Amino acid sequence: MEIDLVTDIKSDIEVEFIDSKSLKKHKQYKTLNLAGFSAEQDSICFLHEKSILVCGIESDSNDDIRSACSVAIKALKAANYKSASFNVNKSNTQAIVEGIILGGYEYNTYKSKPTKSKLKNVYLACEDIEKLKTTFEEAIIIAEATCFTRDIVNTIPEDLNPPTFADLAKNLAKDNGLKCEILGEKELRKEKMESMLAVGRASRHDSKLIHLTYKPKKKAKKVISLIGKGLTYDSGGLSLKPAASMVTMKMDKAGGCAVLGMIKAVSELKLDIELHVFIGAVENMLGGDAYKPDDVLVTRSGTTVEVRNTDAEGRLVLCDVLDYAQDKVKADYMFDFATLTGACMVALGQYTTGIMGHSSKLKHSFHAAASSSGELVGSLPFNKHLKTLLKSGIADISNVSSKPYGGAITAGLFLDKFIREENKDKWLHFDIAGSAYTETPWDCNVYGGTGAGVRFMSNFLQNISK
Repeated sequence: MEIDLVTDIKSDIEVEFIDSKSLKKHKQYKTLNLAGFSAEQDSICFLHEKSILVCGIESDSNDDIRSACSVAIKALKAANYKSASFNVNKSNTQAIVEGIILGGYEYNTYKSKPTKSKLKNVYLACEDIEKLKTTFEEAIIIAEATCFTRDIVNTIPEDLNPPTFADLAKNLAKDNGLKCEILGEKELRKEKMESMLAVGRASRHDSKLIHLTYKPKKKAKKVISLIGKGLTYDSGGLSLKPAASMVTMKMDKAGGCAVLGMIKAVSELKLDIELHVFIGAVENMLGGDAYKPDDVLVTRSGTTVEVRNTDAEGRLVLCDVLDYAQDKVKADYMFDFATLTGACMVALGQYTTGIMGHSSKLKHSFHAAASSSGELVGSLPFNKHLKTLLKSGIADISNVSSKPYGGAITAGLFLDKFIREENKDKWLHFDIAGSAYTETPWDCNVYGGTGAGVRFMSNFLQNISK
């Protein structure tokens, strides 16, 4: 399906957005009324004889337009039209592009007979192409980077394991002119990343640390480090997950996938920032060599960790990767992304990314970036009382809280232990456990990986590179 920005086109069908206040003024009101169409948000009505698809919206906000557009593109792909057109302007171009690309996304890699759509061309009609060209092109890049992230998340663990994750990163580096460095288990052991190595010890696949670098042609205005949790599969280890909870655990690599999508977007947007991506690619499995509850791990920083639950493994990988990243790059900002806790979903719901850190100013910037990009975020507060729940009687810190409350925050506080004092106000932790994957379509997200974080991080990085 091709998307083009045009000034005048004759398509098979035109898509119109209309709210309830304007419904009675529509030239086809009688027909719409007979069809029972009341312009509720995300409702649609085909007027085939008029070559019109009418979509209901609650308002003309980008969120409502994006959601309605997602419904429209699904309906068009299921119909027999070969082309469709949308009228766009400066304010809604991004939302419509995202609605079309993200709402129309399909992952058919493992289907023997995927359904083929007859829809080949989508035209965005405007009065002046030059005025919208940059917005249109940037929206395409970010939406496609989000779909790239979704593809990786949706790839099954048999096909995407730590070594193949590293190969994928190498291919992205080659295609987008990035520098790529891969550390295997020999190098990880030399770096004393014993916590990360312990998590992957029972897997037949070697653990990998992936480091990608993007540098602009001009002098970089900021240096950013992005760290991603890349658990290509998480069985829970010896603290085995229940069978039902193990399904969808291919998504535990979503943090690593997201930061790959982010560097893809940044390199194609050609932003004037230096961007470093670090991914801890590990598989948490069972076996005679599996790490155990009651083990004490010595992390790269020298901090010792009492293991009380092997299913709290992501933080054991990230603590070593965060320490490594701080040594390798003196960044202006450092952000980590991880499907870290189910507790984040309990706190904020399925659709919202949790933000944790010390800088209120930085958190506020991401609330603004998320609002502009159509993603949902919510801040969870650190406090010293929850921090005491991570105390260990035999090591420096425990990998899980002693009480089952505030689990998302205590996981964030565990990571905070490994953030050096000079970097505290430069760092934020993003828990995407709820927002990274869905089995129920919502907004512009279809079944599977959502690409959570790519859009709002791209928006933030665009703003700081200006």
